[in-house]
Amino acid sequence: MLDLDVDRPVVPPREAATLILVRDRLRGSVPCLEVFCVVRHAKSGFLGGAVVFPGGKVDPLDRDVAWSACARGAVPFVLGEDESITRSYAIAACREALEEAAILLSLGTSLTHAEVLVLRASLAIGPVSLRETLAAKGLSLDLAALHPFGRWVTPVAEGRRFDTRFFLACAPAGQEGAHDAHETTASFWASPAEVLARFDRGELQLAPPTHRSLELLATASSARAAIELAARLGVEPICPKLVPIPASSDEPAPATMALALPGDPEHEVSVPRVPGASRFVLRGERWVPEEALSRLG
Repeated sequence: MLDLDVDRPVVPPREAATLILVRDRLRGSVPCLEVFCVVRHAKSGFLGGAVVFPGGKVDPLDRDVAWSACARGAVPFVLGEDESITRSYAIAACREALEEAAILLSLGTSLTHAEVLVLRASLAIGPVSLRETLAAKGLSLDLAALHPFGRWVTPVAEGRRFDTRFFLACAPAGQEGAHDAHETTASFWASPAEVLARFDRGELQLAPPTHRSLELLATASSARAAIELAARLGVEPICPKLVPIPASSDEPAPATMALALPGDPEHEVSVPRVPGASRFVLRGERWVPEEALSRLG
Protein backbone atom coordinates (compact mmCIF):
# COMPACT_ATOMS: atom_id res chain seq x y z
CA MET A 1 0.00 0.00 0.00
CA LEU A 2 2.88 2.36 0.85
CA ASP A 3 6.42 2.18 -0.53
CA LEU A 4 8.58 3.47 2.34
CA ASP A 5 12.36 3.69 2.32
CA VAL A 6 14.14 5.75 4.97
CA ASP A 7 17.19 6.12 2.68
CA ARG A 8 15.21 7.37 -0.32
CA PRO A 9 16.02 10.89 -1.57
CA VAL A 10 13.24 13.27 -0.60
CA VAL A 11 10.68 13.86 -3.36
CA PRO A 12 8.73 17.16 -3.31
CA PRO A 13 5.01 16.52 -2.65
CA ARG A 14 2.44 17.26 -5.33
CA GLU A 15 -0.74 19.20 -4.60
CA ALA A 16 -3.83 17.05 -4.08
CA ALA A 17 -7.34 17.29 -2.66
CA THR A 18 -9.75 14.82 -1.06
CA LEU A 19 -13.48 15.16 -0.46
CA ILE A 20 -15.17 13.33 2.42
CA LEU A 21 -18.85 12.99 1.47
CA VAL A 22 -21.34 12.40 4.29
CA ARG A 23 -25.09 11.96 4.62
CA ASP A 24 -27.71 11.29 7.30
CA ARG A 25 -29.49 7.94 7.29
CA LEU A 26 -31.92 6.09 9.54
CA ARG A 27 -30.90 2.63 10.73
CA GLY A 28 -34.29 1.39 11.82
CA SER A 29 -35.44 4.31 13.90
CA VAL A 30 -31.94 5.43 14.86
CA PRO A 31 -30.33 8.31 12.88
CA CYS A 32 -26.68 7.91 11.98
CA LEU A 33 -23.96 9.41 9.85
CA GLU A 34 -22.71 7.63 6.73
CA VAL A 35 -19.60 8.34 4.68
CA PHE A 36 -18.94 7.47 1.03
CA CYS A 37 -15.89 5.30 0.39
CA VAL A 38 -14.23 4.02 -2.76
CA VAL A 39 -11.69 1.23 -3.25
CA ARG A 40 -8.60 2.16 -5.24
CA HIS A 41 -7.59 -0.17 -8.04
CA ALA A 42 -5.24 -2.86 -6.72
CA LYS A 43 -2.70 -2.00 -9.43
CA SER A 44 -2.64 1.67 -8.52
CA GLY A 45 0.87 2.90 -7.78
CA PHE A 46 -0.26 4.65 -4.58
CA LEU A 47 -2.58 3.13 -1.96
CA GLY A 48 -3.50 0.33 -4.34
CA GLY A 49 -6.41 -1.72 -3.00
CA ALA A 50 -7.05 0.63 -0.09
CA VAL A 51 -10.41 2.09 0.91
CA VAL A 52 -10.18 5.86 0.53
CA PHE A 53 -12.27 8.97 0.04
CA PRO A 54 -12.55 10.38 -3.51
CA GLY A 55 -9.57 12.54 -4.37
CA GLY A 56 -6.52 13.11 -6.52
CA LYS A 57 -3.96 15.55 -7.84
CA VAL A 58 -4.70 19.20 -8.52
CA ASP A 59 -4.81 19.69 -12.28
CA PRO A 60 -3.45 22.83 -13.96
CA LEU A 61 -6.98 23.46 -15.29
CA ASP A 62 -8.23 23.65 -11.69
CA ARG A 63 -6.30 26.92 -11.43
CA ASP A 64 -7.85 28.48 -14.54
CA VAL A 65 -9.11 31.99 -13.74
CA ALA A 66 -12.12 31.26 -15.94
CA TRP A 67 -13.49 29.13 -13.08
CA SER A 68 -14.65 32.39 -11.45
CA ALA A 69 -17.71 32.23 -13.71
CA CYS A 70 -18.88 28.80 -12.55
CA ALA A 71 -17.38 28.13 -9.12
CA ARG A 72 -19.32 30.06 -6.50
CA GLY A 73 -18.81 30.64 -2.80
CA ALA A 74 -15.83 31.25 -0.55
CA VAL A 75 -13.90 28.31 0.86
CA PRO A 76 -13.34 28.81 4.63
CA PHE A 77 -9.86 27.33 4.56
CA VAL A 78 -7.14 29.39 6.21
CA LEU A 79 -3.87 28.27 4.63
CA GLY A 80 -1.91 31.50 4.59
CA GLU A 81 -2.08 31.24 0.81
CA ASP A 82 -3.56 33.28 -1.98
CA GLU A 83 -7.32 32.77 -2.32
CA SER A 84 -6.91 31.45 -5.86
CA ILE A 85 -4.69 28.64 -4.58
CA THR A 86 -7.23 27.67 -1.94
CA ARG A 87 -9.95 27.65 -4.60
CA SER A 88 -7.90 25.39 -6.86
CA TYR A 89 -7.79 22.73 -4.12
CA ALA A 90 -11.55 23.01 -3.61
CA ILE A 91 -12.21 22.79 -7.35
CA ALA A 92 -9.95 19.73 -7.57
CA ALA A 93 -11.86 18.09 -4.72
CA CYS A 94 -15.18 18.66 -6.50
CA ARG A 95 -13.83 17.43 -9.83
CA GLU A 96 -12.36 14.27 -8.30
CA ALA A 97 -15.64 13.56 -6.49
CA LEU A 98 -17.44 13.67 -9.83
CA GLU A 99 -14.83 11.52 -11.57
CA GLU A 100 -14.37 8.89 -8.85
CA ALA A 101 -17.69 8.97 -7.01
CA ALA A 102 -20.31 10.38 -9.43
CA ILE A 103 -21.28 13.07 -6.93
CA LEU A 104 -21.35 16.72 -7.95
CA LEU A 105 -21.66 19.65 -5.55
CA SER A 106 -23.38 22.20 -7.74
CA LEU A 107 -25.62 25.24 -7.64
CA GLY A 108 -28.58 25.57 -9.96
CA THR A 109 -30.83 22.71 -11.04
CA SER A 110 -30.79 19.71 -8.70
CA LEU A 111 -29.20 16.72 -10.40
CA THR A 112 -30.36 13.13 -10.16
CA HIS A 113 -28.02 10.17 -9.84
CA ALA A 114 -28.67 9.26 -13.48
CA GLU A 115 -27.93 12.80 -14.68
CA VAL A 116 -24.61 12.87 -12.83
CA LEU A 117 -23.64 9.52 -14.36
CA VAL A 118 -24.35 10.90 -17.84
CA LEU A 119 -22.34 14.03 -17.06
CA ARG A 120 -19.37 11.99 -15.86
CA ALA A 121 -19.51 9.71 -18.89
CA SER A 122 -19.53 12.67 -21.30
CA LEU A 123 -16.38 14.06 -19.72
CA ALA A 124 -14.63 10.70 -19.97
CA ILE A 125 -15.05 10.40 -23.73
CA GLY A 126 -14.65 13.99 -24.91
CA PRO A 127 -12.11 16.81 -24.86
CA VAL A 128 -14.52 19.27 -23.22
CA SER A 129 -13.49 20.36 -19.72
CA LEU A 130 -15.69 20.16 -16.64
CA ARG A 131 -15.81 23.96 -16.48
CA GLU A 132 -17.09 24.20 -20.06
CA THR A 133 -19.67 21.48 -19.45
CA LEU A 134 -20.99 23.16 -16.31
CA ALA A 135 -21.19 26.52 -18.07
CA ALA A 136 -23.16 24.98 -20.95
CA LYS A 137 -25.66 23.50 -18.50
CA GLY A 138 -25.97 26.65 -16.40
CA LEU A 139 -24.38 24.99 -13.37
CA SER A 140 -21.71 26.16 -10.93
CA LEU A 141 -19.62 24.33 -8.38
CA ASP A 142 -20.83 25.02 -4.84
CA LEU A 143 -17.50 25.70 -3.14
CA ALA A 144 -19.21 27.05 -0.02
CA ALA A 145 -20.48 23.50 0.63
CA LEU A 146 -16.91 22.38 1.38
CA HIS A 147 -15.58 22.43 4.92
CA PRO A 148 -11.85 21.98 5.71
CA PHE A 149 -11.06 18.70 7.42
CA GLY A 150 -7.28 18.76 7.68
CA ARG A 151 -4.11 18.64 5.68
CA TRP A 152 -1.90 15.55 5.37
CA VAL A 153 1.53 15.39 3.71
CA THR A 154 2.92 12.02 2.65
CA PRO A 155 6.02 10.95 4.66
CA VAL A 156 9.38 11.91 3.16
CA ALA A 157 10.26 8.19 3.02
CA GLU A 158 7.55 7.57 0.40
CA GLY A 159 8.42 7.65 -3.30
CA ARG A 160 5.10 9.22 -4.37
CA ARG A 161 4.27 12.17 -2.15
CA PHE A 162 1.22 14.42 -1.94
CA ASP A 163 0.32 17.53 0.03
CA THR A 164 -3.40 16.85 0.39
CA ARG A 165 -6.14 19.15 1.62
CA PHE A 166 -9.09 17.23 3.06
CA PHE A 167 -12.58 18.71 2.76
CA LEU A 168 -15.93 17.51 4.07
CA ALA A 169 -19.30 18.06 2.41
CA CYS A 170 -22.86 16.74 2.57
CA ALA A 171 -23.79 14.70 -0.49
CA PRO A 172 -26.64 16.31 -2.45
CA ALA A 173 -30.03 14.64 -2.04
CA GLY A 174 -30.72 12.08 -4.75
CA GLN A 175 -27.06 11.50 -5.63
CA GLU A 176 -26.18 7.97 -4.51
CA GLY A 177 -22.58 7.91 -5.76
CA ALA A 178 -20.81 5.29 -7.88
CA HIS A 179 -17.18 4.29 -8.46
CA ASP A 180 -15.69 4.77 -11.91
CA ALA A 181 -14.55 1.13 -12.47
CA HIS A 182 -11.17 2.51 -13.55
CA GLU A 183 -9.25 4.23 -10.78
CA THR A 184 -11.76 2.90 -8.26
CA THR A 185 -13.18 -0.64 -8.37
CA ALA A 186 -15.89 -0.56 -5.69
CA SER A 187 -17.80 1.94 -3.56
CA PHE A 188 -20.17 1.94 -0.61
CA TRP A 189 -21.89 4.03 2.03
CA ALA A 190 -21.27 3.03 5.65
CA SER A 191 -20.99 4.56 9.07
CA PRO A 192 -17.42 5.47 10.10
CA ALA A 193 -17.64 2.90 12.91
CA GLU A 194 -18.57 0.16 10.43
CA VAL A 195 -15.59 0.92 8.20
CA LEU A 196 -13.25 0.90 11.21
CA ALA A 197 -14.73 -2.40 12.40
CA ARG A 198 -14.11 -3.96 8.98
CA PHE A 199 -10.52 -2.74 9.16
CA ASP A 200 -10.12 -4.30 12.60
CA ARG A 201 -11.39 -7.62 11.19
CA GLY A 202 -8.85 -7.45 8.37
CA GLU A 203 -11.51 -7.09 5.67
CA LEU A 204 -10.11 -3.90 4.14
CA GLN A 205 -7.07 -1.63 4.09
CA LEU A 206 -6.97 1.94 5.37
CA ALA A 207 -4.13 4.44 5.12
CA PRO A 208 -3.42 6.41 8.33
CA PRO A 209 -5.06 9.69 7.14
CA THR A 210 -8.24 7.83 6.17
CA HIS A 211 -8.27 5.86 9.43
CA ARG A 212 -7.80 8.98 11.55
CA SER A 213 -10.51 10.86 9.63
CA LEU A 214 -12.92 7.97 10.22
CA GLU A 215 -12.00 7.89 13.91
CA LEU A 216 -12.90 11.56 14.17
CA LEU A 217 -16.13 11.16 12.21
CA ALA A 218 -17.16 8.19 14.37
CA THR A 219 -17.80 10.72 17.15
CA ALA A 220 -20.36 12.60 15.02
CA SER A 221 -23.99 11.45 15.04
CA SER A 222 -25.13 13.53 12.08
CA ALA A 223 -23.92 15.53 9.09
CA ARG A 224 -24.43 18.74 11.06
CA ALA A 225 -22.29 17.34 13.88
CA ALA A 226 -19.61 16.39 11.34
CA ILE A 227 -19.54 19.95 10.00
CA GLU A 228 -19.28 21.30 13.54
CA LEU A 229 -16.40 18.88 14.13
CA ALA A 230 -14.66 20.11 10.99
CA ALA A 231 -14.84 23.69 12.27
CA ARG A 232 -12.89 22.66 15.39
CA LEU A 233 -10.06 20.93 13.53
CA GLY A 234 -6.81 22.66 12.69
CA VAL A 235 -5.37 22.96 9.20
CA GLU A 236 -1.67 22.79 10.08
CA PRO A 237 0.07 20.18 7.91
CA ILE A 238 0.46 16.68 9.36
CA CYS A 239 3.52 14.94 7.94
CA PRO A 240 4.04 11.50 9.54
CA LYS A 241 7.64 10.54 10.25
CA LEU A 242 8.86 7.00 9.59
CA VAL A 243 10.59 5.56 12.66
CA PRO A 244 11.94 2.01 13.16
CA ILE A 245 10.70 -0.17 16.02
CA PRO A 246 13.33 -2.77 16.95
CA ALA A 247 12.39 -6.25 18.13
CA SER A 248 11.86 -6.44 21.89
CA SER A 249 13.61 -8.96 24.09
CA ASP A 250 10.66 -8.83 26.48
CA GLU A 251 7.99 -9.56 23.88
CA PRO A 252 7.82 -11.82 20.82
CA ALA A 253 6.86 -8.91 18.54
CA PRO A 254 9.20 -8.67 15.50
CA ALA A 255 10.94 -5.53 14.39
CA THR A 256 8.64 -3.21 12.49
CA MET A 257 8.13 0.50 11.82
CA ALA A 258 5.80 3.32 12.78
CA LEU A 259 4.51 6.52 11.29
CA ALA A 260 4.80 9.05 14.10
CA LEU A 261 2.45 12.02 14.04
CA PRO A 262 3.02 15.50 15.50
CA GLY A 263 2.91 15.14 19.28
CA ASP A 264 4.65 11.76 19.25
CA PRO A 265 7.95 11.67 21.21
CA GLU A 266 9.83 10.77 18.00
CA HIS A 267 8.31 13.52 15.86
CA GLU A 268 10.04 16.88 15.61
CA VAL A 269 6.70 18.68 16.09
CA SER A 270 5.92 18.32 19.79
CA VAL A 271 2.31 19.55 19.75
CA PRO A 272 -0.44 17.20 18.45
CA ARG A 273 -2.28 18.50 15.42
CA VAL A 274 -5.10 15.97 15.43
CA PRO A 275 -6.79 14.06 18.29
CA GLY A 276 -6.02 10.36 18.66
CA ALA A 277 -3.10 7.99 19.07
CA SER A 278 0.29 9.54 18.35
CA ARG A 279 1.41 6.97 15.76
CA PHE A 280 0.42 4.22 13.34
CA VAL A 281 2.43 1.01 13.69
CA LEU A 282 2.84 -1.53 10.88
CA ARG A 283 1.38 -4.79 12.22
CA GLY A 284 1.50 -7.38 9.49
CA GLU A 285 0.20 -5.47 6.48
CA ARG A 286 -1.91 -2.95 8.39
CA TRP A 287 -1.07 0.43 9.89
CA VAL A 288 -2.65 0.29 13.35
CA PRO A 289 -3.08 3.35 15.63
CA GLU A 290 -1.11 3.05 18.85
CA GLU A 291 0.28 5.32 21.52
CA ALA A 292 4.05 5.57 21.91
CA LEU A 293 5.14 3.64 25.00
CA SER A 294 6.78 6.74 26.45
CA ARG A 295 3.46 8.59 26.25
CA LEU A 296 1.64 5.74 27.93
CA GLY A 297 4.20 5.62 30.74
